[in-house]
This record gives sequence, C-alpha cells and structure tokens, in this order.
Amino acid sequence: MAMERFGNLELIKKLTLSISQRRQILKVALIIITVIFLIFSLAKPQIGTKLEQVKREGVDILIAIDVSLSMKAEDIKPNRLEKAKHAVGKLIDLLEGDRIGLIAFAGEAFVQCPLTLDYGAAKMFLDIMNTDLIPTPGTAIGKAILLAVKTFEQRERKHKVLVLITDGEDHAGEPLKIAELAEKEGVIVYTVGIGSVQGVPIPLYNQSGRNTGFKKDRKGEVVTSKLDELTLEKIALQTGGKYFRATGGESELNKIYEEISKMEKKELASLKFSQYEDRFQYLLIFAIILLIAEAVISERKKVKTEWRGRF
Repeated sequence: MAMERFGNLELIKKLTLSISQRRQILKVALIIITVIFLIFSLAKPQIGTKLEQVKREGVDILIAIDVSLSMKAEDIKPNRLEKAKHAVGKLIDLLEGDRIGLIAFAGEAFVQCPLTLDYGAAKMFLDIMNTDLIPTPGTAIGKAILLAVKTFEQRERKHKVLVLITDGEDHAGEPLKIAELAEKEGVIVYTVGIGSVQGVPIPLYNQSGRNTGFKKDRKGEVVTSKLDELTLEKIALQTGGKYFRATGGESELNKIYEEISKMEKKELASLKFSQYEDRFQYLLIFAIILLIAEAVISERKKVKTEWRGRF
C-alpha cells in the first residue's frame, strides 16, 4: 500500500483518524465558489437603473442640422453632413452647463433630441443623423427656425440660441420672415454655411455604398448644390447672431461657443438618462465571507476518547 511508504501503517491510521473527508471536500468547494464570485465581481456587473436630476447654469442651445440630399456633396471631405456632425460633436464636448438639443431638417423639420444636459445622449442622437432621416426632399430653413422657436420655453425672452448648419439653399418658403419671429421671441440665431459657392454635383450611392452617379433633374441634367451665404447672413443679422462659413479646421463652432459663453446664464435642470448602478461589491462581500468560513472550518472531526481508570 502507498501509505506504508510513509511509515508504520497502524500509527498513520491513528494519526489520520480525526481527519474528516467531508470537511476537506467542503473546504475545497468553498474555495472554488469564492474564486467564481471574485471573477464575477471583477467583471463589475451592473443591475438596476436610476434617474438623476442635474442642475447647472447655462443657456439653451438648439442645433439645427440640414440633412437634405444636398448635404451629401463632397466639396468638404468626407461630405457636408459628416463634416457638420463632427464639428457639432466637438462643440458638445466644450459645453459645461448649457442644455443642448438637436433638430434635423430637410423638406420638414423635427426634434431629433430634446433639450438636455445629458451630453452623451445628445451625441448618440447626433451619430444616427443621415440624409435618409426625413423622406420629404428639399431644404426648409424656415421650418427649422420655426420649430426651434416652439421648442424653446415660450415665457422667456433670453437664454435661447439656435445654431443653424446648412448649405443655405432654401426651397420651402421665406426664412427671413420667420427669422423676424425668432427675434421677437428672443432667439439668437448663429448660422454656419457649409459647402462651395461655386456649386458641386450631388453624388448618389446604392445600399452597398457604391457610387452610382450624380443626382439629375427631370431633364436629365446633373443638379449642382451651392452655398447661399447671403440668406444665412441676413438670418443671423436679423436675430443678433453672426454668420460663419465652415472651414476644414472647424474653428467656426469654437467661435460660436465663445460668443455663447459671454451670454447671461440661467439655472437649468434636466433629467439624465437611466444609469446602471454597480453591484460588484455585493459579490465581493459574499466572496470574503466564504473565504473566512473556509479558514474557520477545521479538517478534523471530533473524536471520542475512552478513558480507563483503575479503582
């Protein structure tokens, strides 16, 4: 037998008589379970949600982005829309207390993201903006301004800024008259013109992303899209804002932010999106308890000792 190699078999049996095999198995099981719980706690599980109300000082900023087909023009790389989205993302990163909201517009306009202090949520809504978002073709600048006016709190006459990013080719009305209404409501409009004043064709792509040519009119002639700076300058001038032309360095939105940071602030409150709460600490506590239990449990069982006395 293997045990005989260690010494006298009878003596070894007497020494190991008090060792409990069940307790040894239990201690091993506790160590294995402890390791499992430690691994799960390192994964930092998150369970449950909570809503937070955030209060800061700032102004309300709505950014209206043109998502019409003309924003696919590639006179600014990679195209007008992607360049605009990248610049807006950088502007959101600069904000420290202002509420931000997004409006998408083409032939119609709608609120893509309501005014919020949750900048992460705003950037998420920004990422999904594309030229397929609004089925109605065209560029209705006036409708975007009017929607912004309605979205802002009506009882206030200040702390309201609209940043309008478009190529300026309005096809649906008289944006200057609606700009007058924005002025009366205390909305300051900063306009950003994106594109070329000379005009460029609008590329078309299929579902696989392959170029299929350029947009054509009913006569079969290639349609060109050019920047209408005059209209954008008049809108900004009417409302007390400024006009900027988009550049490769995207400095125009930095300049707008500098203008906004000089404005009078107000206290803003907003509910942040649900956030998951960390629960790893409960697993860690349970693992520590199991580890302590393993250390406390002895491998030996109680052995009854017979005493023989002489009388």
